[in-house]
Amino acid sequence: MAFGFTPATADPASPYTKTAELSADSTHQTSRFLEPAQWATAGIPLLRSPREVVSGLHSRHRPTLTMAVVAVLDPEERLNASASFVRRPAPPDGWMFRNALLSQLRRVIPHDLRRRTPVRTAVLMYCREGDARWTEEDGAWMWGLRDACTLHGLRCGAYITLTGDGWQVMGEGRGGRRPNAASSPEPLGGPESPPPRAGGGASEVQRRAAAR
Repeated sequence: MAFGFTPATADPASPYTKTAELSADSTHQTSRFLEPAQWATAGIPLLRSPREVVSGLHSRHRPTLTMAVVAVLDPEERLNASASFVRRPAPPDGWMFRNALLSQLRRVIPHDLRRRTPVRTAVLMYCREGDARWTEEDGAWMWGLRDACTLHGLRCGAYITLTGDGWQVMGEGRGGRRPNAASSPEPLGGPESPPPRAGGGASEVQRRAAAR
């Protein structure tokens, strides 16, 4: 995904040397996101019951604006583990998002790197302002989720936005009005096996319990 960059030959004392370095960094940062067309062809598995997944994560983590909830589902779409954290106030960067997601996954569930084929799937729900239309911030989260899943031995699953208009599974056209960024969580219902593990975070995150 990264664009190539060939620095121009310049005198070490030239005032343009630093400008070239900054341009390279900017180029790499803006390349670390996925557009909707790229996401649609990435083979992301469809959720069988997206409303149940979204409602369950919303009830457990009570997301507020700029909060991300990453969850690991088994092949039967049961929740194995989940964690939530608040993103740092910085320009969207897929590499930073990847690192934050990978940190959360490592805290709540062992990796599956020894498996030849991924069995469990990680999904991401992000609560933000605006409407359900794709933004570059969404693209950075998509890039980060895909890369974090690869590094943790998981399948990359759905990316879901939660806004004032409701929830939307990006790239699928499926969504609903509730829950949304302003709605109150509904009580959890129904048996769950196995119970999800507790989720936490690093210095920039806000701890949330994944269990009841």
